[in-house]
Amino acid sequence: MTFVKKVCTLAAAVSTVALMAAGAADAKNFKIAVGDSAGSPQEATGKFFIEALEQKSGGAHTATLFLNGQLGSEQDTVNEAAIGTLDMSLLAINNVTPFSPSVGVFTLPYVILSLEDAETLTQGPIGQELTENTLRDAGVRIIAWTYTGFRRLTNSKKPVVSVADLQDLVIRVPKNEIMIETYKSWGINPTPMAWSETFTGLQTKVVDGQDNPYMTINAMKFYEVQNHVTNLRYIFSIEPLIVSEAVFQDLSEDDQKMILEAGQEATRKSAQFLRDSEAAIKEELIAKGMEIVDPENDEAEFIQLATEGVWPQFYDSIGGVEKLNEVLAAIGRDPVQQ
Repeated sequence: MTFVKKVCTLAAAVSTVALMAAGAADAKNFKIAVGDSAGSPQEATGKFFIEALEQKSGGAHTATLFLNGQLGSEQDTVNEAAIGTLDMSLLAINNVTPFSPSVGVFTLPYVILSLEDAETLTQGPIGQELTENTLRDAGVRIIAWTYTGFRRLTNSKKPVVSVADLQDLVIRVPKNEIMIETYKSWGINPTPMAWSETFTGLQTKVVDGQDNPYMTINAMKFYEVQNHVTNLRYIFSIEPLIVSEAVFQDLSEDDQKMILEAGQEATRKSAQFLRDSEAAIKEELIAKGMEIVDPENDEAEFIQLATEGVWPQFYDSIGGVEKLNEVLAAIGRDPVQQ
């Protein structure tokens, strides 16, 4: 080999090593707080996101999931992401609402009536606007959406098919005003309780029941301490993946693009995961001893009390009745008449 060729080969090798070193220096392993446990839709979305991120970055970037609230309560993780001490969090939308009230439109009872409604709203102009509002209000950016299904009421005492059946039950709810007021519209005062305390609260009978989708009931093993399920459909559970805006802005434009694209892919796969899994999970819960019943009269009394009693209380916080009507129009529903 000639001297010139040796020099060129050495230069190329040095250049390759330099590029590899730069890539290694820029490599990221993002921490993702996850409120739920293994087997949950939250975990599935997190895994979908990591898989897409690794693929898009050629393995340069990855992330680690910290399940079961290891990094703090869901609301705590919003604060930590806002100040940049936590990279990302997967959490229920109702735990974002205290920081950015306009996203509460997704928590109003009986607004979202199907997975297709949830996809239309989160992946369209409404979802983009709420993402911008959350960025402005809370300093976190929504990059993916988890679809977990309708929140079903569980309890350890009796079948519940009517509003009257609720009256002597103590029900746990998240620390979310819309959900608290929904139960009040049905005539009871629910017990706000942190998610991390809920299983123990049910186990020790501090509370009789709670509500969550089939997928979460199964993942959190609530069948061990609850035996009755009511097929309420008052809230469709949507759980965003948020990233600290401080962390996001520290990334290169290419890395930001990869993060956003990985989030879009995770969102699509989350919807398919729910479609593929929910019916089988319901049958698993029955096999594990849970009795599942439907509310009487197709929830008519629940719906009337909740929509008439709760919606007007939160028009201002979600951006006005016009905003609710915009949401309803997007999913083919009639507007609220003033």
